[in-house]
Parts: sequence; structure tokens; C-alpha cells
Amino acid sequence: MAVTAKTGGRLHFPSRGKWSLSPVLLPVFLGLVLAGCALNPPPNGDELRAQALPNLKAPEQWATVATQVDVPGGWLATFNDPVLEQLVAEAIVYNPDLAIAAARVEAAEAAARAAGAALWPQVSLAGRGGGKLSGDNSGLNALGLFASWELDLWGRVRASRAAATAQYESAAFDAQYARASLAALVAKSYFLAREATAQRAIAAEMVVAASSLADYSRNRVSVGRGDDLEVAQAEASMLSYQDLVLQAELARQSAVRAIEILAGRYPAATLDAGTGLPAPPAAIPAGLPSQLLERRPDVRSAERRVAAAFYRTQEAQAARLPRISLSAAVSGVTSELFVLKERDNPVWSAGATLMAPIFTAGALQAQVEARTAEQKAAIADYGRVGARAFGEVEGALSASVALDRRADVLSRAVLANDRALGFARVRFDVGSADQRVVQTQQLALHAARTSLVHVQAERLVQRVNLHLALGGSFDLPPPAPAPAPAPAK
Repeated sequence: MAVTAKTGGRLHFPSRGKWSLSPVLLPVFLGLVLAGCALNPPPNGDELRAQALPNLKAPEQWATVATQVDVPGGWLATFNDPVLEQLVAEAIVYNPDLAIAAARVEAAEAAARAAGAALWPQVSLAGRGGGKLSGDNSGLNALGLFASWELDLWGRVRASRAAATAQYESAAFDAQYARASLAALVAKSYFLAREATAQRAIAAEMVVAASSLADYSRNRVSVGRGDDLEVAQAEASMLSYQDLVLQAELARQSAVRAIEILAGRYPAATLDAGTGLPAPPAAIPAGLPSQLLERRPDVRSAERRVAAAFYRTQEAQAARLPRISLSAAVSGVTSELFVLKERDNPVWSAGATLMAPIFTAGALQAQVEARTAEQKAAIADYGRVGARAFGEVEGALSASVALDRRADVLSRAVLANDRALGFARVRFDVGSADQRVVQTQQLALHAARTSLVHVQAERLVQRVNLHLALGGSFDLPPPAPAPAPAPAK
């Protein structure tokens, strides 16, 4: 430990690499800190879009649906399904992927605070004690308080803090998008489970109809009006519908297990998702294309990653410039074994250190070039995410319009095929048509009904996709009340 002495009102610093400094010069250094190079701001939204999406011109209206009304919030409640809302709330609490995203946000926030700490003076306390029985038999006792502060003249530390802050904001937007994606995935799995339940019910009805037709064919054989071919065909048709029942049940279990996994439950396929498909909500406003990039969390996360890369480039550029640090210390040394030559305790000292890179074999310039390339990659990634966002909205809108039309056509097709099946059965009963006509019409009715149910479920899935693509928000229901405690016996 170096011991310094005070002489004549000026502080002298015997340590190598330090130079004398009068206390009157301290305000000069503080002024340099305040007048240091200001950080350049990252590109704003318009500049970033011009760089990342030079060939994409956002139209005034969506290509499929023309609307100027803002996107509403609370999309989960528009399905008017309390069971779905509770499942989403459960997944938000217990989903491990969402817990990972939340932990990443915490880590990024801590990293931002750590980067900002370098802007403040760092103070340390050091000491040692030892009497005659100390390890080195010196008997020295010392205590010192040391402070150092790097003057961020060129903005290197501030750029590091700004980069860490932008990375934290990016992680927060990623967590927000993960939350919305999780809610959307639970909702889509829920609707698919209900679709599979409806498909299983339709197939079961067709099994009953085919079984009835097989019994009828056997009766015709017994009275001499039919043959074994009709019986075999009817039984084969019944077995085909039984296989469809098994397929639909497997699809239902898969969808239910997906929900249970998302909610952090054991995937036992015991969740009752209910039966029937709810009617789709009324047509929702889609907002303006120009508002999309400002609303979607994943796009905003990409924009903050660009800002983080921009500040890291500034940090690398500032690292090529000299660094100036101030230091101060107060210390005292005593001994129980011998008399020290200097008995002026405590000893105060202050100094400044200048460190300037002279030759680094191009390492610092290479670091600047690497950070610049990372910034270009971040801008390109922003363009990728933004283009995907526009594509997802247009795709969901287009699919919604097409599915609405298909649902109307298939509803009429189900009615027409049901009437045709009734006529075919009458003809078969009176002997003017054979069994193949009835079976063919049964297949047509089954195909129309299953297609209609699939389209109805897909309409709900696409509505969820549209909400997610538009960056719509949702509100969770209040937590379910805790069960009342059992009465004491």
C-alpha cells in the first residue's frame, strides 16, 4: 500500500502513471464530464422503415378489408367463453416458457442497471490487521478507503448503458408478445378440441345410420328381397364410420393434451373442453396498416434491438479514444512492532489516470466493424419481422373473408344433402333404387357436415390469428375464488 504525504497545499502522487493535480482543477474535470460527447440517437421509426423496408410501401387501407377504426382491446372476451378465459389465465401463471421469458426480462433489467453503475464513482474499502502473531510477523494494521471515477468524455459508458437499456426493453416486448402468443395458442387448441368433439359426434351419428342400414339389408335378405353384397357393403360402411370416430377421438385427446401442457398440467387428456363451437364474434376493425408496426410487440422488440446494436457501435467507436479516470484515497497505517517513519495519519491522496490506445493491431477498428455489421443485421431483422407482420394480417383477413363465404355455402350444402338422403331412402324402401345410392348420399352428407364444422372451427382460429397479427391486447378474468375450508369436525 502506497503512503502519500501532504506538502504545501498541493497533492503529490508518487504512484507510477499519475500526475500532480491542484484541487482547483477538479471543477475543470467535472466540466469536461458535463460537456462530453452527446450520444447520437438511433434511427426513428420512419428512418428505420426506410432502411429496413425500402421496397414495402404501406397502403392506406388493407387489401382485403377497408377500415379506419382502431383495433379494440380485450379480444379474449369477445368469444364469450368463461372456460376459455380461465384456461388462458391458468396458462399465463403456470406456463414454463412464459416463466423463461419473464426471467429473461429480469436478467436484462439487471444488466441495464449494472451497465449504468459505471457512470458513478466506485468506492472500495480495504484493510488488514495483525499483531505480533500475524502471518507475516509485521504487526502492520492498515485501513484505506479508495474511490475511482471514469470520466465518460466520449460516451463509451453511456452508450453501454443505453445499449443495455434497449436490450431490456426488447426483452420486455418479447415477453409481451410471448404472453399474447400463449393466449392465442391456448384459444386455438381449445377450438380444435371442440371441433374434434363435434367431428366425433357426427361420425357417431353416421355409425348409427350405417348400422341401421346394415340391419335393414339383413332383413331384406331374410325375406328374399336382398343379397349378401348389400349386407357386406353396409357393414363395410359402418366400420369406416367407426374408424372416423376413433380418429376424431384421437384428435380431441391431442388438442386437450396441448392445452394441459400449455397450462402446466400433466397431459392426461382429462380436461373437458366442452361441446359445440361458439359463433364467431362480429367483424372486428383492423386499424390502419401504418399503425401496425407501432402496435405489434414483436416489431417493437426488433426496433429496440436495432437501437441496442446502434449504441454498441457507438461504444466500440468511443473505445478507440483515451480514457481519463479520477481517483482518491484515504488511508492509515500503524504498527505494534516498530515506529513508522511517517506518522501523518490518515493520509489523503487524489489523482488522475490517462490511458490512450496506441497500437492494438487493428483490434479496436475490427470491433467497430463487427458492431456495425451487427447493426446492419438488426436492421435487416426488423425488416423481416415487419414484412411478416403485414403478411400475417393480410393472410388472416383474407382467410376470414373466404371462410365466411365457405361457411354459408356449406350450410346450404348440408341442408341439400340431408334432403337428398331422405329421397334416396324412400326410393330404396320402395325398391326403385339400390343401397349404393343411399350409401353414396350418406357419404355426401357426412362430407358436407364435417367440412362445415371444420370451417366453423377454422373461422375461430383465424379470428385468433387476426387478433395476434394486429397486436391486439386481452384482459384476463379475475382469479377463481379459492374453495371454502372444510368445516371442523
